[in-house]
Amino acid sequence: MTALLEVEGLYVHFQQPGGAPPIKAVDGVNFKVERGQTLGLVGESGCGKSTTGYALLQLIRPSGGRVMYRGQDLCALDKREIRHMRRKLQIIFQDAHASLNPRMPIGDLVGEALDIHRLFPGKARAPRIRELLDLVGLPAHLAERYPHELSGGQAQRVAICRALAVEPELIVCDEPVSALDVSIQAQVVNLLQDLQERLGLTYIFISHDLSIVRHISDQVAVMYLGKVVEMADKQSIYSSPSHPYTKALMSAVPVPDPDAEAHRQRTILTGDLPNPANPPSGCTFRTRCPIAIEECARVEPQPTFLKPGHWAKCIRLKESARPPRT
Repeated sequence: MTALLEVEGLYVHFQQPGGAPPIKAVDGVNFKVERGQTLGLVGESGCGKSTTGYALLQLIRPSGGRVMYRGQDLCALDKREIRHMRRKLQIIFQDAHASLNPRMPIGDLVGEALDIHRLFPGKARAPRIRELLDLVGLPAHLAERYPHELSGGQAQRVAICRALAVEPELIVCDEPVSALDVSIQAQVVNLLQDLQERLGLTYIFISHDLSIVRHISDQVAVMYLGKVVEMADKQSIYSSPSHPYTKALMSAVPVPDPDAEAHRQRTILTGDLPNPANPPSGCTFRTRCPIAIEECARVEPQPTFLKPGHWAKCIRLKESARPPRT
């Protein structure tokens, strides 16, 4: 497969007033996303998942690194060039109601994207809006409604509809179902998968819900304090997690078997996420790690190759080889 997006050494550091150390929200992230695939980006709140997604689309300008889309570095583009690229790079936000203009009817909210990019002008506009609404399972009469008249699931479908209006290739899904009821979550995830198959879309799916990520993703990247600490295909991540942080996350996922749930071994993390403006030396996870040793404070872990496509950053892992830079 051909990589549609390659991220190399991505940094997002926010400067603080008064000469305070910068907040290292994203601190040297590397990954690639194959065309037509879904990369799940997981981790607890504050680990830098959403900031990474915004930086990929240049909604937040990175402090360093490269974001290569079809071989072109998005970080090197000016505002006009980035706006032109937005046709192919879209985002679905977590809170659909907050992302929709409450003063505009749904038809105009969807049509706004067509107008900005000069797609389907004149008489072609209204049929295209109806077609897009049908694509996400919404009836045409909702085009006359306003966002406050919609349920949460309907509003999220409108947000998906807006993203699809300009015919993108890659969509960043920033926790798109976390604000929805469980039954509606399944419907929206199934819709995203159906659209991906029909339209050949590529997703970066950001979530803290590991069960949903397992359902929709092909690859999974685990983030902690601005860094990717483990990356693998979903089968490897869920069946044989290697990094202590990944193991802790996986052990927190409920098992739908009361007997297995009662007897399985859990990894309980202590303490809170460290200050990203003053991260721990060496391995940033060492202050909460159950297997940390003295050396963890001195050595910054590098990717340890476990098997093709699976690596983790932990000096306690037996290192057999280093993977190529991705």
